[in-house]
Amino acid sequence: MSVPSTVTLVDVFPEDLQHLVGENQPLNEFLWLGIGGPARFLAEPVETGQISELVKAAKSHDLAVRILGHGSNILVREAGFDGLVISLSGPATTGLEISGNRLKAGAGVKLTHAAIKTVGEGLGGLEHLVGIPGSVGGAVVGNASAEGRDIGSVVRSIEVLDENGTAKTITAEEAGFSHRKSTLDGLVVLNVEFELEPKDVTALTKRMQKLWIHRGQRRPSDTSRIVMPFIDPDSMSTRDLIVNTGLSGLREGDVSLDLSAPQYLVAHENATSDQCLRLIERVREQVLLQTGIDLRLNLQIW
Repeated sequence: MSVPSTVTLVDVFPEDLQHLVGENQPLNEFLWLGIGGPARFLAEPVETGQISELVKAAKSHDLAVRILGHGSNILVREAGFDGLVISLSGPATTGLEISGNRLKAGAGVKLTHAAIKTVGEGLGGLEHLVGIPGSVGGAVVGNASAEGRDIGSVVRSIEVLDENGTAKTITAEEAGFSHRKSTLDGLVVLNVEFELEPKDVTALTKRMQKLWIHRGQRRPSDTSRIVMPFIDPDSMSTRDLIVNTGLSGLREGDVSLDLSAPQYLVAHENATSDQCLRLIERVREQVLLQTGIDLRLNLQIW
């Protein structure tokens, strides 16, 4: 099903960008949940300048822009997204470069790959994030946290495009990192520079492996189509909240909370985005009613 729009690819994008853009493109193959409608336009740029020009073209036609990294925390409505989706899977945003104790990572790099790379070089600061799904860019925007440390604590600077497609570099202080959030929403993260700490490779590797195994054991046995829809509140576990409110295994159509790891939402065969949204709302309502806690979403809903 195509997204309703009277605007065509040729209307929006300059001729030199049109080969990068597809129209009415399915998104489900890029997403962990594997469901949802198409994007009106999907672009896969290979150079930073192309990303900037795509943003500018979309803005000139009042088209909303969304950024696609690893697709681990995105839920697309069944009607699709009537705007431009830019994939960060190209070479401009998937580089990893180490110089001294600093890592420059493209926004499209998988977070786990960045952690493994730095551990192998004897640099500590990202190893606790291994096994967490998503891209570097998404992790920085959402200030991903694990083991009591957030990723913002080791960020030095961030290369971004603003809503007008203008490139600039901002500091960690300007990014406004706080519990599982930042002030980077609305910006396109291109590259992130981390300042890390030299440590013993063997010790780092052992810690990373232990965390990876532990996280794997806490996930549902069927991990093909799962997502963690909620952010843990300060000093609390979403899993415990769901268990204590009797919602483990709660089902809505072909979508459910996992019975043993209820912090995960599982999309079964024939699942839809609408079912996901209804289940999420049911959980939030019950947790708020029983505990007074308003669960924040860990999902971007397009």
